[in-house]
Amino acid sequence: MPPKPRKIPMRMCVGCREMKPKKELIRAVRSPEGEVGLDPTGKKAGRGAYVCMNADCLKRALKQKQLDRALEAHLDEAATQQLTETMQRILAQQTAEGKP
Repeated sequence: MPPKPRKIPMRMCVGCREMKPKKELIRAVRSPEGEVGLDPTGKKAGRGAYVCMNADCLKRALKQKQLDRALEAHLDEAATQQLTETMQRILAQQTAEGKP
């Protein structure tokens, strides 16, 4: 009997609203203390929402306040700036490592 195919966990990007495999997305998280940030590991405690691994989806999610709603938090200008910078740093790191 052949092994059962593994089920791929799917999540919706709050920016483009597309369902994608969880590994292709990055998790934004609001910690129990109220701090908001990106979680490349996907393991931090707190309320999470998923965004595609590109700056456009993050920008759209922030502009349309989708990330605010998903995380149930008000994101001020400093938090928005920090999320954008973290995304750029992660994308630059992946490019340097040769990942698409």
